[in-house]
Parts: sequence; C-alpha cells; structure tokens
Amino acid sequence: MVGPRELVERIEDMGFDAMVSDQEDSTQLRSLARTKEIQEWWMRFKWSLIFAIPVFFVTMLAPKISFLEPIVEHQLCRGVYVNDVIALILATPAMFWVGQRFFRNAYKALKHGSATMDVLISIGSAAAYFYSIGAMCFMALNRDLGYHPMVFFDTSTMLIMFVSLGRYLENRAKGKTSAALTDLMALAPSMATIYTDPPACTQEKKIPTELLQVGDTVKLVPGEKIPADGTVLRGTSTIDESAVTGEPVPVLKQVGDSVIGGTLNGLGTFDMSVTRAGKDTALAQIVKLVEEAQTSKAPIQAFTDKVAGYFVPAVISLSILTFIAWMIIADVVNDSSLPALFHAHGASKLAICLQLCISVVVVACPCALGLSTPTAIMVGTGMGAKNGILIKGGRALEASRFIKRICLDKTGTVTEGKLTVASIAWAPSSDHSDLATADASLLTKVAGDISRADVIAMVAATEARSEHPLAKAVAVYGKDLLNKSMIPISEVTIDTFESVTGAGVKAVIALPGGKGKHTIYVGNARFVLQSDSASLPSNLAAFDSEESSQGKTSIFVSLAAPSKAPSPVLAIALSDKPRPSSVYAIRAMQDIGIEVNMMTGDARATALAVAKQVGIRPEHVWAQMSPKGKASVVTELMEKHGGGVAMVGDGINDSPSLVAASVGIALSSGTSVAIEAADIVLMRSDLLDVVAALHLSRAIFSTIRRNLVWACLYNVLSIPLAMGLFLPWGFNLPPMAAAGAMATSSVSVVTSSLLLRWWARPPSSIMPGEDVQQETMFNSARNALGDAWASVRGLVRGRRDTSGYSQLPVEMSAAV
Repeated sequence: MVGPRELVERIEDMGFDAMVSDQEDSTQLRSLARTKEIQEWWMRFKWSLIFAIPVFFVTMLAPKISFLEPIVEHQLCRGVYVNDVIALILATPAMFWVGQRFFRNAYKALKHGSATMDVLISIGSAAAYFYSIGAMCFMALNRDLGYHPMVFFDTSTMLIMFVSLGRYLENRAKGKTSAALTDLMALAPSMATIYTDPPACTQEKKIPTELLQVGDTVKLVPGEKIPADGTVLRGTSTIDESAVTGEPVPVLKQVGDSVIGGTLNGLGTFDMSVTRAGKDTALAQIVKLVEEAQTSKAPIQAFTDKVAGYFVPAVISLSILTFIAWMIIADVVNDSSLPALFHAHGASKLAICLQLCISVVVVACPCALGLSTPTAIMVGTGMGAKNGILIKGGRALEASRFIKRICLDKTGTVTEGKLTVASIAWAPSSDHSDLATADASLLTKVAGDISRADVIAMVAATEARSEHPLAKAVAVYGKDLLNKSMIPISEVTIDTFESVTGAGVKAVIALPGGKGKHTIYVGNARFVLQSDSASLPSNLAAFDSEESSQGKTSIFVSLAAPSKAPSPVLAIALSDKPRPSSVYAIRAMQDIGIEVNMMTGDARATALAVAKQVGIRPEHVWAQMSPKGKASVVTELMEKHGGGVAMVGDGINDSPSLVAASVGIALSSGTSVAIEAADIVLMRSDLLDVVAALHLSRAIFSTIRRNLVWACLYNVLSIPLAMGLFLPWGFNLPPMAAAGAMATSSVSVVTSSLLLRWWARPPSSIMPGEDVQQETMFNSARNALGDAWASVRGLVRGRRDTSGYSQLPVEMSAAV
C-alpha cells in the first residue's frame, strides 16, 4: 500500500507540486472563516458607530444645546429641518451599506420559508427609516402643519450599531468557547525527524508530520513533541501525557512501550516506530470526537429549536397587534387620558404607535434562546477534553444528570487489567504447582503421546490469537514457561480458530511429530466441558475454589481427539489487583448517592473477593455474566428504576451493555469497539474520572438550564415592556434601548457559558496526595478579566492586530 509520503514524492518526481490536505486543514479553513467573521463585524460596528453617533447628536442632543438649537432647527423649507436632513444623509449609508448583510440574510431566510433574527432587525430598522422619510415628506407637502415631524433616523442607525456590536462580541465569545479544540489541534508538531535507512538508522531527514507513514522510524530528542502514535524501539525517556490524557505525572517509557502523538518528550532521546499516523492517531481521534460533540445537539435543544422556529412569526404578529391596539386606544380614549408618551413635543399618535411596534420587533431575541445549549456544550466538552474526558455529544450530557446507578466491569476497569498467571494445576494429578515448579514435569504425558509441554504450546498458540486480556497473559506465560524449560518444542499449526464471546476460544491444532490433530478448548468450566452434565476433576474444582476465594480468576483447558468428548487437563489461575484509585472512586460515587454494581464473567467467589476489597456490597455483584447477560442486567435495572443507569467498561464483551445503558463510559485503554459504543471516553482509564465526568456533565447541563431560564425570562419581561403594557405607569422601552437590550442578551448567554472555563475537578475525583495542577478561582477570574479587557482594548485600538484569531475554532451550527 502506497503511503502519503511516497505518493507526494512520486508526484514531485513527475515535476508537479503536491501537498497533503487533511481534516485539520478543513478545520483551520473554518477557523479562518470565523476570523473573517469577527473582522467583518468589527468593521460594520466601526462604520455604524461613525454614522450613528452624529445622527444621535443632531437629533437628540443638539436641539437641547442653546447655541446649536437655532442651527439644527433651521427650516430649509417648510417642514424640512437641518437636523433631519443631516440624519437622513448619514442614516442612508448606515442602512444600505453597513446594514446590507441584515437585509441580505433576511431575504435569503424568507426565500426559504424561515424567519431569523435578521428578519426582525431588517423590519425594525426599515420601518424606522422609511417612516421618518414619510414623515418628512408629509410635513413638507402639508402646508397647514407647522411643527417638527417626529423622525426615527437615530433608531435605525443605533439599532444597526448595537446589533453589529453584539454580533462582534458574540463571535469573539464563541471563539473562546472552543479554545480547547484549538489547543488540541496545536499539540501535533509540524515537523518530524525520520531515519531514511532503517534499520541502520544513520541517515536523518526532517519531513512534515502529515507525511509520516506507518512503519517509519522517528527520532525524538529531549523537549520534542511526539508526531504520531508509536512504539519505543531504542532508548528510554519520560513522557508528559497531561495534554492528551490529563495524567499530571510524566510516564516512563522503555523499549516496547506505546507513546501517544502530541505528547511531550522529557529528557531522554529515543527512537520510535510509527504505528498510527495522520487521522488515525489518538490525538486526531480526540479532535474528531470533540468536534462532533461540539456540533451535536442535546435533546433539550430540540425544544428550543422548535420554539425559535415559531418565535419570529409570533413576534411580528405581536408587533402588528401592538400597533393596531394602540392606534385603536389612541383614537377611542381622550387625549388627556392617554399615557404621557403620547404628549411628547412634536409626537403624533401614529409615530408613537409605530415606535412601540418597532420596539417589540427589536427587543425580541431568539438568538439568546438558540445560543443557550450549543455554547455551553462547546465550552464544557472542551474543558472535558483538557481533562482527559471525551464527551461525545449532548445526549450523554443530558442523560448523565439522571444517573443513580453505575455498573462497573471488573477486569481492566475496577482492576488494573494487567493479568499475570499466578499458578496452574494439572489433572488428574493432585499436586498444586505454582510458578516455581510448574515446569518440573512438562514431559509428563497427558493423553496418549501428548505431553504437558505440548498442551502448553497449544494453549500459548491458541491464546495468542485472542484479544482478551486473559488470553494475552496466558500466551505470554506459556511462551516464557517453554523457553525456561529448555524443552525442544516444534511449532504447532492452527487449522481453525473460533472465539466464543464471554466463554472462551476453540481451535483445531495439528501437532508435529505425527501426533495428529486435536481440538483444544480454553475458557470457563462450562465451555471447556461442552456439556452441562459433565464436571471438572475434583482437584481442578478444588483448585478453582481455593484461588477464587483469593480473588483470582481461573480458566480451564480441555483436549478432544477426533470424534471424542473434551477432557479437562489443566487449570490456570490469574491474578489482577484492583486499581489503587478504585476504592476512592467507588466511595466518591456512593457519597453522592449513586449505587455501584460490578459485573464480571468470573466466578462469584472471585467477584466477591474483589468487591470486598473495593467496597462494593455483595448484593450488587453480578458474576459469571456473558456479554448478553450484562446487557440484560443493565436493561433490567433501567426498566425497574426508570433509567438512570451508566455502564463503565473496556472490552468487546462490554459493548452491548455500553449501548444498552443510559450512558456508556469506556476507558481508552480498552478496545476500539468499546470506545466506539460508549458515550464518554476516559483518556486516563481511571475510575476517578467517572466521578469527574459526572460532575462536569451536571455542570454543563446546569449552565444550559441557566441560559434557557435567562433567555426566556428576558423575552417574557422585555416584550410586554416594549408593547407598552406598562405605559400607564410611565414605563416604556424606546427602540434604541430595546436594541441595546437585545444585543446584551445574546452576549450574556455566551458569557454565562464561558463560566464553564472555571470548572475544576471536584476533590472527590482526586487521589489523596496526588499533585493535580488545577486552575484556581483567582486565576480563572484573572483570565476572564483578561479576556474582557482584551475585548475592550480591541474596541479602542480598532483591531490593529488580527493575528490573534488565526487559530479560532470552527463555526458553531447554532441557528441565530
């Protein structure tokens, strides 16, 4: 298979230029689009400010200044005043040049049968502008009227100015919401040093990271970032993996150990072989997961989207109703009984009713409603990624707040998953051989001319085909045992291999030396016996009972000659210690009212022994469970208690239960199948991160709920005020104030979501004595104030420096 570097080299040899474009490039293009968006809104705000301030001055302030009043109130002709003409001249470019994007977007929205915030802005500003022109023309043509017409040029220009400022600040804030994704993309180095002459490794060459291929040998020097996933070939070093996994302590890496792309090499120099490059690296997958999570929708957002869809038509209807209602009131009620607003100097009833109508259109803000959920998800999932917690989407966030029960897989989740063979026992011998003496009688015949050494060779070869952690440990043990025994054993040949999930493996093996073909079964007792009526030899059963009581896991081996039933010949006990953090994590879950269950395919005695060590009650232990059985238990718990069940696992056999649970949580050390099936992935493979993940999920959802409450409260309070319902008591909302309130509401929702950047792991998710670098409240506040000051400074100095946004995150898909 031709790799990217070979392809580029061949194209260049033909005389053409070539470069590799990947997902990160498209992400950067969208980031550049965000940069341009910010720059455009800054430009529109700047020009709208240039037009709006003079309009506001000549129409609202100058007439109140004694020496300017005669100038601005001078009539050029009857009914046409100097300040109105100046306002018209300045408002026209503000409307149709600065504000053209609002009208263009409104046209596109209406053309496709939808109504957005741009429709409301366009209607409000256009109504104020054209009414003002109409009032001037009417006054000029009507010789009988001699007062100054009431115009709203300041309303149209100030509306465009406030909304442009709001969009600028909103887009800047949105940029902050995905800062974590930007940081993740920046982890991968741009260049890598490879050897062009492996395995001699004497000739070095620097190449772009995206041209790395699987199988390349890469040289790493102290302080250099690792360019791809790989395995250490030569040398040792400590690696800082905190940026990817959240693990604060550097990890020692020796020959054969795996390293993760994007992590930082310590003081050692080593060579590595690339095992995953480009979009297949762990870092690329994390970026992909975070991107997908940040653009996903929580179920609650379906409600907000539905409401937002009806919002604009409802607001337009309310504005028309406001205009008609006040026109009727103004015509029916005596002038002396009308609110004071109708008695303003130069005000007409039509102008006041239109002003109220415009205020309703302007103040309503579906943006705040539409931004409530996605901005919180973007910030929250980004913070999770920084802490090694990958939340795949909004559904997991919403479901996490209802979790009352957690089911834990035992092997590799509660325990370390680093299984080692502790002891073995042969049948029918009554002796119990431990590691020190297990190879003493490997030449003893087991069945016919098959020796114990032959059995060990068959077991090692069979288990080497399986991906199960138990199988890997047995395969390593078997090979080591044969090597230490110095017994010459020829390679066995596997004709067929079958893995039975949750039970064991079966293989047909041809032995050398004319010993024929035999079927071997490796797995639990029921599987190797292949019969419900058969039983284990008494010494193997006793061995199993004794080892299980100590928390060890026993598997069995049986052989079957052609056309014969399998006969048990060997029992193997494996030990797997609980993770040091499991006790603290389980206690932390129980302290917040979560019932902790443990499920395993091991014998009940083994499961109970482990449960006792980590603090899980015996009645919450489920033993000898098949993958289907685990999924059934999860489903049963959900039906019994109305949902709220999370499953934590790492293996292929956990995938059905991860999917069946309300929230599936996988450890990154597990299989790709489990990670794909899960809703949340823990990069540190630590149960304490389950506590942190639940805490973060609830914090994100609390922010979503707070945002929605504020957005609804804002509209519920502001729309009636704009409609003039409080005019009898002297309270109203002029169009300019409505525009400012509307812009502020969107920015406030995004700012509320940005508070999630202060999130820190709860103390219960940190091991006692563990040195975890967390951002303090003081530093968070300082950073938040720094961001605010940067925004203000950007306003003052006119965005002279635009390079700071070259890494802004992807465009958010919220409909505003």
